[in-house]
Amino acid sequence: MFYRPADGHGLPHNPFNAIVTPRPIGWIATRGADGQDNLAPYSFFNAVAYDPPQVMFASTSAKPDRGDTKDSLANIRETGVFCVNIVAHDLRDAMNATAAPWPRGVDEFAQAGIARAECTTIACARVADAPAALECRLGQIVRLPGAHNLVVFGEVVGVHMRDDCLVDGRFDVTRYAPLARMGYQDYAVVREVFALERPR
Repeated sequence: MFYRPADGHGLPHNPFNAIVTPRPIGWIATRGADGQDNLAPYSFFNAVAYDPPQVMFASTSAKPDRGDTKDSLANIRETGVFCVNIVAHDLRDAMNATAAPWPRGVDEFAQAGIARAECTTIACARVADAPAALECRLGQIVRLPGAHNLVVFGEVVGVHMRDDCLVDGRFDVTRYAPLARMGYQDYAVVREVFALERPR
């Protein structure tokens, strides 16, 4: 099968996000200028640079009470900071609960019963039980083609790692089983890891 996205695919569901998988999930915590915390998952997320360390996530839809975007990006516009929480398999239900389209002003930490902790370098909450959390300062927001497609780039200025995830000086993903986004309503969990030496 071949299709041009502009012409449609003729399938019951869009296959695009099922093809580009697995995708890490950025569980983005923000705090608005009014002090209200927000937490939401984004699967268009990844690390993009080492030095200085930088990450990105994309917001691709909007809420009626936030104009051209959603709460996360609106809060980042106001404060210039955000925290990326890494999602472990045992946090999957809590993460999924924060994906609900809550109205502006609803605290997802409280709604989903998620323990929060304060960040160290930025004024923002983080998921206390996340295996890792990346405190970020906004680099830039890039508008992509499409009505609500916005990409947020941030510089990582603080890193939290759970002590039980550090093994022999390495951050060990098998200690928490990272959750990944597949297509449709599907997810995957990483339980097997192998090494390949890069050619010299």
